Amino acid sequence: MSENTTLLYALSTCSHCKAARKFLNECNIDYKCIEVDALKGEERQNTIADIRKINPRCSFPTIVIKDKVIVGFQEQQIKDALGI
Repeated sequence: MSENTTLLYALSTCSHCKAARKFLNECNIDYKCIEVDALKGEERQNTIADIRKINPRCSFPTIVIKDKVIVGFQEQQIKDALGI
């Protein structure tokens, strides 16, 4: 994944995750969304392990923008990290 990629770790049932997705879409941000609850088996375990490395509480949404990690839907932090 390139350093300019925005990554959203989300749950399909999470209202904060939906708000983060909607916000990124409205800002026309190119991002990859991984719905962790849709993953199975080893892929799910590995993804959760990856999230715990950057967000030990493994809460959602966890958003990675370049080298910055934002936990929760923090609109201003997202804007700052994206430079908008």
